[in-house]
Amino acid sequence: MSNLNPLEVGMMFWAVRDTFDEIKTMDVRCGQLAIPGDVAITPEFTAKWKADLQAANFTVVTVFCVYNGEDYADIPTVENTVGFIPPATRAERLRRTIELSDFAAALGVGSIACHIGFVPHDKTHPNYIAVLDMVRRVCDHAATHGQTFALETGQEPAETLLEFFKDVNRSNLKINFDPANLILYGSDEPLPALRLLAPYLASVHAKDGDWPPKDNKSLGNERKLGEGSVNIPAFIKTLKEVGYQGQIFIEREAFDPTERITDMRSEVPYLKALI
Repeated sequence: MSNLNPLEVGMMFWAVRDTFDEIKTMDVRCGQLAIPGDVAITPEFTAKWKADLQAANFTVVTVFCVYNGEDYADIPTVENTVGFIPPATRAERLRRTIELSDFAAALGVGSIACHIGFVPHDKTHPNYIAVLDMVRRVCDHAATHGQTFALETGQEPAETLLEFFKDVNRSNLKINFDPANLILYGSDEPLPALRLLAPYLASVHAKDGDWPPKDNKSLGNERKLGEGSVNIPAFIKTLKEVGYQGQIFIEREAFDPTERITDMRSEVPYLKALI
């Protein structure tokens, strides 16, 4: 499907964890598909997703890379396990990201995305240099498919991310903007960050949450849309003001799967009414 509208509401959903049949009942025509790290990308898996999406006339805009061993329990755990930062898992995660770029290309999807982890502020830090190289390599591979590679916001302030983008120096490096993550990590104010990063937007999450306690360890609490600290109506207004023309994908990470699906279903009409 190529006739998606600007600011059209879609859904962030997971292979295996969610059923595609359930997602199709939520009155959306598009989504972002997350692939858990333990899911084998076989020709049969790829062919089934391609056939199911075509049969449903459903568009996947982004394939999200999720890696084995990642843990979002608290900020120190995120620092040690998520994305491209942990040295021990870099080679495997680079291979997996390339694999998912190829999977996305087979589905006709023009963007891949992930969390790369906490980018160090110090540009001379070995982790900064190593991650910079990894992101360039992913961008260069994605470019062979005509894809963008989007980094999700949250774990560093917008200015730090912007400097990293300048250093990577790849035109297909983009941002998946998640306003709640900036709050949940206590890293930045969402609306000024959105204005700063607007030239790099590839996709946007609709998610809400509250600020963390000031212990430098705990994450904030995720909330239903409209019940947290993001100010979702102002977020939508700012998206319009900066000229964003892509879609808005509802993401909900509640631990209870029933609560998660129920919340997501109720958030679709809420978000459509605002838009």
